Amino acid sequence: IDRDGLPVPHVNIILRDTHPTRLGDHYYTTLQDDLLYMTYKHESEARPPPRQIRLTFDPEDPYTKLRYNPPVGGSQLGRKLAPPTTNLLGPIMLFRALSGETERGGGRHAVEGVQIVNGIKTVGGWTRPGLPLGVKVEMKGPKMYEFLGTLTEFVLPRLREFPGIIMPAASQTMHSPSGVSGVVSFGLPPEAMGHFPQIEVNLDAYPKTYGMHIHFITNATGEGAQNKARKLLSGFQIPFTRK
Repeated sequence: IDRDGLPVPHVNIILRDTHPTRLGDHYYTTLQDDLLYMTYKHESEARPPPRQIRLTFDPEDPYTKLRYNPPVGGSQLGRKLAPPTTNLLGPIMLFRALSGETERGGGRHAVEGVQIVNGIKTVGGWTRPGLPLGVKVEMKGPKMYEFLGTLTEFVLPRLREFPGIIMPAASQTMHSPSGVSGVVSFGLPPEAMGHFPQIEVNLDAYPKTYGMHIHFITNATGEGAQNKARKLLSGFQIPFTRK
């Protein structure tokens, strides 16, 4: 029983999705069938299984049985303290406002919210390993659709110098690493931050405006995967243009 006299549940309560989204319904009722019609390619024979490129866990492997399992993160003995992240307080609060993700919010793990991005290698006069450089957040499900709707209805139409996501030249090969990845990426300038409704109401509370990189990651793979991802995003009113 807690301090208010209410019983405490014996399990951890995790907050899930509470309502459907408009763009989610649009995908399942309209876009899904249209994309199947536009991208369907008939093949008379079944495709070979994908080549295994990652090792799989085998509990019966003698090496696995006898190997000592170190703690997650390794030993902390003798390690230096992490550099302070106070300089990233503005981007952290920005991403929390846009995504609705807070530390252990709704009972979820902290790694599912806004995360700190640290440097990996040394760049002279700019960064070094372990130095906090930025923040990132991953959105899925209804929150992703809500962010996509906000982006297409409030932010992109109000940007004066944003003609659309730049597409590569028509002569570029479709077998490039980006062409077979199924990922569409672009960046927003710092002035786009004030166009988000979650930020516009209290923009004066931020020390300055910040830009961001947005990556739309799909499960499309193989030749023409990026073009399929562009078709999907164009169905959500994301503009594209050529140089």
